Amino acid sequence: MDHAPEGIFLRAAASTSLLLVTRELCEFSQTLQHLDMGSSVVQPQQSDHGGSIMEAHPLALDKGPPLSVLNSPAPPGLWEELSGSVREAVLPRKGKLPQACSLLQGLFPIIRWGRRYDWKTFRSDLMAGLTLASLGIPQSIGYASLAKLDPQYGLYTSVVPPLIYAVMGSSREIAIGPVAVISLLLSSMVEKVVDPFADPTAYRRLVFTATFFAGLFQAAFGLFRLGFLVDFLSHAALVGFMGGAAIIIGLQQLKGLLGISHFTNKTDVVSVIKAVWVAIHEAEKWNGRWYMNVGDATRSWSFSRTAVNFSANCKTAVSNIVMAITVIISLELLTGLLYYTPTAILASIILSSLPGLIDVGEAHKIWKVDKLDFTACLGAFFGVLFGSVEIGLVSAVAISFAKIILNSLRPRIEVLGRLEGTEIFCSIRQFPLALKTPKLLTIRIDSAFLSFVNANFVRERILSWVAEDRKVTEENPEDRIRAVVIDMSNVMNIDMSGIIALEEVHKQLSSHGLQVAIANPSWLVIHKIRLAKLSDRFGDWFFLTVGEAVEACLRLNKNVNASGSRTG
Repeated sequence: MDHAPEGIFLRAAASTSLLLVTRELCEFSQTLQHLDMGSSVVQPQQSDHGGSIMEAHPLALDKGPPLSVLNSPAPPGLWEELSGSVREAVLPRKGKLPQACSLLQGLFPIIRWGRRYDWKTFRSDLMAGLTLASLGIPQSIGYASLAKLDPQYGLYTSVVPPLIYAVMGSSREIAIGPVAVISLLLSSMVEKVVDPFADPTAYRRLVFTATFFAGLFQAAFGLFRLGFLVDFLSHAALVGFMGGAAIIIGLQQLKGLLGISHFTNKTDVVSVIKAVWVAIHEAEKWNGRWYMNVGDATRSWSFSRTAVNFSANCKTAVSNIVMAITVIISLELLTGLLYYTPTAILASIILSSLPGLIDVGEAHKIWKVDKLDFTACLGAFFGVLFGSVEIGLVSAVAISFAKIILNSLRPRIEVLGRLEGTEIFCSIRQFPLALKTPKLLTIRIDSAFLSFVNANFVRERILSWVAEDRKVTEENPEDRIRAVVIDMSNVMNIDMSGIIALEEVHKQLSSHGLQVAIANPSWLVIHKIRLAKLSDRFGDWFFLTVGEAVEACLRLNKNVNASGSRTG
């Protein structure tokens, strides 16, 4: 009871403070509304406790220039972006560790996960490595034969590369070793220069030279983070390429499966089937040669090692080290026994794993989603099947580039409408409920680059829409389009041809009394527009959103109709 007066006083003081804060917030809200309505000077308002609202709210003291697209700073230059990308790729982000330690961990990931390595993890990696070796040893010998080299060279490639990757690689599942497709390419290209049977020493030296330069290129690509070049092979192209290569590799197993002694070196399906047909008719399919060099039957696929490594429950890249050590032991002790491995059994094992590489379901999905993408899939498939590996890759890349060029030549230009009750503008084709604004043409350019490839198409499309509107409204000039809003939110870059196209659009529409507004241009686009002095022609008709541009055009039309200075 003694503290009751004090409690009443505290509650009264709190209520008074709450009223003061509420009043200040209301006055501050009114101040912001005045700023939004275009008031250039805002007088500070006094509060009940003697201070001004402007002092109480520091945000209201900002008297800088209003937020505008034209006021954005210049974007970073090309050299700055390139150096920044290289710096991010080579130097890891700053953290708790010193920069030198972070750099070492970025170059040698084994330092990062090696400190937490334990016996339980090693047991899993040991089993995975032994399983890998059981698959990798016959594969390596077979790939050496495929490249027309002695078997030991295939085993060498399964020793050093896995050890290097275990120290510098970032993936725990990838199993490193020779690749069937690369072996095919190597033999088919080098033997055009040197005959491997007439001069095996020169052939071997040329192969070593080619692989040396391939290693240099791969190291350079990794250092400068050029892995994005692989993106030129689309998913559809890879599906077709893998399917065609799987069929070719499967057909080549017929040599070991049927015991054929004379077989073609070509990789296309016609040559392989012809060789099998000739061998059968020469009564050579059952000549008793069931024990041949394992290389003839192990031409199945580089992805199988990684799949086996993953299925064997590997934990770290130590599985590659275990595989390399096992291969070294095999080189020292088991080379003679490996020579007499039954090729028919190996061929049947390889054949059983190939159907999984022919993904018919994925090809059907590509067909349903994108017909042009499916064309790239077919190009890679038939190129490998009836030509060669390089023809299949070139066909896939060529079709993919043709698709990109076709999309760039004729980009989509959508007419936008406003969803009722919102400030959202969207395509009226995609959303028929969106309402077009009277006397206003609002469009969106759906192209990442407005360049010499598509600039003329965009210009002619916009001008043709306006010309068509003038013909339709010839009897009612009051209903004609008075302004055009161009939404450039999807345009990330522009060249001089694109700038000239925008200038031509503005020039021709202005001659007919139409106002042109640009909405939401990207940083790089508005920077180039300012450098080209195109902003001087457009004036202040650049806006952050489509809604702001539409409202400005509506206010302009209202003023024009009220003054009667423009009749269309």
